[in-house]
Amino acid sequence: MTFQEFKLTTPLLNALNDLGFKNPTSIQEKAYPVILSGRDAVGIAQTGTGKTFAYLLPILRQLKYADQKHPRILIVVPTRELVLQVVGEVEKLTKYMNLRVVGVYGGTNINTQRQVVFNGMDILVATPGRLVDLVMTGVLRMKSIQKLVIDEVDEMLNLGFRPQLMSFMESLPQKRQNLMFSATLTEEVAMLIESYFYEPITIEIENQRTPLEQIVQYYYAIPNFFTKINLLENLLANTSEFERVLIFVASKQLADRVFDLMDPKFPDQIGVLHSNKSQNLRINSLERFKNGISRILIATDVASRGLDIADISHVINFDVPDIPEDYIHRIGRTGRSEKAGIALTFVNEPEMKFLLGIGKFMNRNVIEKPLPDGLIISDTFTDEERPVLFDKDYLGKPSSIADSQGAYHEKKEKNKKVNLGGPGERKPRKDKPENRGVLRKRAAKKR
Repeated sequence: MTFQEFKLTTPLLNALNDLGFKNPTSIQEKAYPVILSGRDAVGIAQTGTGKTFAYLLPILRQLKYADQKHPRILIVVPTRELVLQVVGEVEKLTKYMNLRVVGVYGGTNINTQRQVVFNGMDILVATPGRLVDLVMTGVLRMKSIQKLVIDEVDEMLNLGFRPQLMSFMESLPQKRQNLMFSATLTEEVAMLIESYFYEPITIEIENQRTPLEQIVQYYYAIPNFFTKINLLENLLANTSEFERVLIFVASKQLADRVFDLMDPKFPDQIGVLHSNKSQNLRINSLERFKNGISRILIATDVASRGLDIADISHVINFDVPDIPEDYIHRIGRTGRSEKAGIALTFVNEPEMKFLLGIGKFMNRNVIEKPLPDGLIISDTFTDEERPVLFDKDYLGKPSSIADSQGAYHEKKEKNKKVNLGGPGERKPRKDKPENRGVLRKRAAKKR
């Protein structure tokens, strides 16, 4: 099937031709007629299958020019990076159309965004928190919303945006079309759909537990953090094979630590992306990586959801996520647009149970890869990797109950003496005087 068969408008077809897109993906092909019909829809598809265009194409096909301030299309996404990406996709598709799109997100001056919103728009792309903030100021009104799109809703719930989601959904017009697109469908998401969607049609592409077939997955068994660093340096030195590498780590602190150790080895080649970085630095790091200026990007899971970065040759999991779905999202950054990709995971002994859980979730095992020849195996462990010793264990534990005296033990010799009486024994007094207080009370009664 080709986009010509979608009967798109000429401006949309021209934009797609400029982008070099001829054929729709499976999710785009199945979602287009459903969304065009006006029904509520829930799209479940693997990452990298073109979910953004799946909802943008039918929406833009129906959206006509109108001279009004308040938005008619609302698209809600979990992160600032995704706001910028969706705005960019809309701008590409509306190159030959007279439509206004605005993106708003936290971490920037709200007064600047208030002015942009006040100037008017047709499509609003927003994070939940900033969306509620702008509604509360009164500058943003939701009365004209015709279509609501919630993208990566499971990630929003993971980030704690449930109150904001419920807040703005309650303020939307009842007569609207609801669309939701995600790679996973959790019980909490299902409850949200049941509460706010009207008889939605579910569009599911393949099993959500199965990663894209074109991603080859390996793991390295590694004893500790510093050996992981040595292996990472060994791999990244091969610039011809590791052309564009996205490295995932578990925390912001670990991202900075890995960067500090690797940056001297590969100067001006590495960027960092996590929520503690300033907005400008996050945007610059992402743009440098997308444009090929930086060869390597170290990121937390903020980059594993929805971000579309072309031609990533390798995804490296510096650690193993404890949630299998997070692993799927991570490796889904490579192998996009039907191109081959490689996912490598560094696994120490405590993380092995997470890798086994991931294999069970995917119904396939990740293949072990031998460590490179000459790799330096460090015998240094970080504070986090050392076993924790408790004071009560320092002297060791008794080998058995019989070896332990417990609460009953042999008395010392000096404590074995028994009082047998004698000349020095003190005898109890038979004529013990009564309490003075009692005597005073008796005297008072006699008076």
